[in-house]
Amino acid sequence: MANPGTATEVSTPQKLTFMTMTAMVVGSMVGAGVFSLPRRFAQETGVAGALVAWVVAGVGMLMLAFVFQYLAVRRPDLDAGVYAYAKAGFGEYIGFFSAFGYWASACVGNVTYWVLIMSTVGAIAPALGEGDTVLAVALSTVGVWVFFYLVQRGVKDAAIINRVVTIAKVVPILVFVVLALFALDPKVFADNFVGNADLGSLFEQVRGTMLVTVFVFLGVEGASVYSRHAQRREDVGRATVLGFLSVFAIFASVTIVSYGILPYNEIAQLRQPSMGGVLEAAYGTWGKVFVGVGLIVSVLGAYLAWTLMAAEVLFVAAKDKDMPRFLAGTRHGDVPFPSLLLTTILIQIVLVITYFSEDAFNFALDLTSALTLIPFLFAAAYALRLARGRIIAIAGLATAYTIFLIFAAGLKFVLISFIVYAPATVLFVMARREQGRRVFSPRELIILVVSVAGALAGIAALALGWISI
Repeated sequence: MANPGTATEVSTPQKLTFMTMTAMVVGSMVGAGVFSLPRRFAQETGVAGALVAWVVAGVGMLMLAFVFQYLAVRRPDLDAGVYAYAKAGFGEYIGFFSAFGYWASACVGNVTYWVLIMSTVGAIAPALGEGDTVLAVALSTVGVWVFFYLVQRGVKDAAIINRVVTIAKVVPILVFVVLALFALDPKVFADNFVGNADLGSLFEQVRGTMLVTVFVFLGVEGASVYSRHAQRREDVGRATVLGFLSVFAIFASVTIVSYGILPYNEIAQLRQPSMGGVLEAAYGTWGKVFVGVGLIVSVLGAYLAWTLMAAEVLFVAAKDKDMPRFLAGTRHGDVPFPSLLLTTILIQIVLVITYFSEDAFNFALDLTSALTLIPFLFAAAYALRLARGRIIAIAGLATAYTIFLIFAAGLKFVLISFIVYAPATVLFVMARREQGRRVFSPRELIILVVSVAGALAGIAALALGWISI
């Protein structure tokens, strides 16, 4: 074992099995989002809209899963998935933005986990509010740095822990579905089928659910991101598809059965985690407690997986010289320590920012989804460029679906994403100068101008009150 004070050492790759990688995909997706699904969907639509939304999201995300499976086989030389595909298809600067955006989305997503944990405990400790009080931020900060200490001890150990935690957290969710089915009231379910005209047209209702479906499916690319650790390259694609199909069935079930317990307008007013409120309505206080315990286990497991993946993206980008070289350092055999530290610092910063948000959980959730869309779009578009035969249709659908998601996100989150993306160029400049290269090509200058203009527009919109966090 390396001296903890040593920044870099020769790493010994630690290989992951098919089942461990599948567990990482499932563990990455099954986190905070699933526990918020009843309320988020009920705020936007009834049963009919929810069914349509899950069909759209399911088909779209399955196409993306197939895209990552295809790319893992077609380009086995590319590691870190999303980032590597964007770079190979559209150049270094786009690849850099993809790496940074994916990394930033993982960090923001990790903040939602702490907010939801504090909101859960806040039901019995009012000082924690809904995860948005000073005490909640302080306790979350302690948790953030405790996990930093645990993860930096070793990638393989953390991955094995995640496999165990994944099993532990899926079980309570499955129990929720079974209990809700037994308590389902057909009349309530029927009354919730169409929803209220105030929710807008069916298209508008479905559009309103899209960001939350993106959030809960984040992690479908998990095996691809961790491809350099796979025992066999073909396991990457298999783990991706199997993990997706398993989680899709769980998410859709949680959403639909909830409509049979309470009127949708009451579900829409439930405190997060709304799964707890649904089960409490059916079985009493113990139902809420049961969900709360399951949530804490689930969220901590997802936090572990996402912290690993976020650090991995920065590390591989630095190894490819698309990030400053200090991010390529390792400790304890295979832990990207500087990347892990920077990841933890950004999580801490966003955690503080959410204190000033009107709705900390939903803001962080939607921003996480919006930041991920650009990396997903470039990965799908790259697959479309490489595709032959039936893969053309799959990659085309994945690309069209991602473009629709950007439209569904709306101008607010597009502008806020620019505010996050544009300053990151400083890291790109540092990397180019370390290599003694020209900082920007003419094409890259155009991309820079667009990103800065978008960021300035976003800042102006925030300052003038046209958009808010």
